[in-house]
Amino acid sequence: MFSENIYVNTNFKNKFDSSDINTDFRPAPQKKNTSQKSCHKFSKVLFTSLIIYFLLLMILFSSVLITLFTKYSQLLEERRIIKELNYTELECTKWDSLLEVPSFPKDKVWSCCPKDWKPFGSHCYFTSTDLVASWNESKENCSHVGAHLVVIHSQEEQDFITGILDTHAAYFIGLSDPGHQQWQWIDQTPYNDNATFWHNGEPSTDNEQCVTINHRSGTGWGWSAIPCSDKQNSVCHVKKIYL
Repeated sequence: MFSENIYVNTNFKNKFDSSDINTDFRPAPQKKNTSQKSCHKFSKVLFTSLIIYFLLLMILFSSVLITLFTKYSQLLEERRIIKELNYTELECTKWDSLLEVPSFPKDKVWSCCPKDWKPFGSHCYFTSTDLVASWNESKENCSHVGAHLVVIHSQEEQDFITGILDTHAAYFIGLSDPGHQQWQWIDQTPYNDNATFWHNGEPSTDNEQCVTINHRSGTGWGWSAIPCSDKQNSVCHVKKIYL
């Protein structure tokens, strides 16, 4: 009887041990909440969209500021030019978009000259008919209105200027000689022997260091060197104003 009890107890113990490790008693892992995952994904998409939106908004805002600043700078420059030129009235011509004008800025609409000035190319020209002065005085008179004595570099410009001059008068231009016939233009552009319009025999002496444009019977218009102290009319020119 004793040994049988031992056997029974032993089997009972073994059964108890095997049931002790039954996996049915382990806690089940928690499953992630589907709604939380969807909310997290939506938040990421929303945050990314907001960043892109604000970046685009900043780019647009910057572009508008740059455009406004450019327009404002151009307006200030135009006002500065008009103020410096000391002109009270302008005469403007609207640019024809069908014409190709290389000198006309693409972002402008009007080309303007001071009233009573003549337009040609990219410049405006004025001839003094009631004020005779020396070359230096003529230079100062042009400077007072923001211009300078005319500089001529082409046959077309020479022909235009002579077309608005009086054949009975002589006019100082912006060409002078500091010594030994080293001719210089007043705006420091290079002097080109191949684009000059001297009368025959001109220049003649080293004492005649300033240049006029005048008309001679039989030969027409040309340049003559004369003493700078002589009193003559003059031709001023200034760059056109573009608006």
